Amino acid sequence: MNAIVTVVGQDKVGIIAAVCALLAENNVNILDISQTILQGSFTMVMAVDVSKAKTSVGDLRGLLEALGEKMGISIRIQREEIFDAMHRI
Repeated sequence: MNAIVTVVGQDKVGIIAAVCALLAENNVNILDISQTILQGSFTMVMAVDVSKAKTSVGDLRGLLEALGEKMGISIRIQREEIFDAMHRI
């Protein structure tokens, strides 16, 4: 199963490294990644494969949200089909 991870917040050193490390620790494979910084605001969208994850998507959501709180940024994960349905025009 694939999921979409979104990261938004003030740019700072280590955002990509911290998110990628947490995903790797939980055996989540990054399939695609896009990130940009616009006037100091950092945004990143990642397509990930959670089919071999060591934890459930719900538990992973909690881990990512906790990391986001610690770093002062917003990190969310959604199943790909839910993300697609919410962002369909």
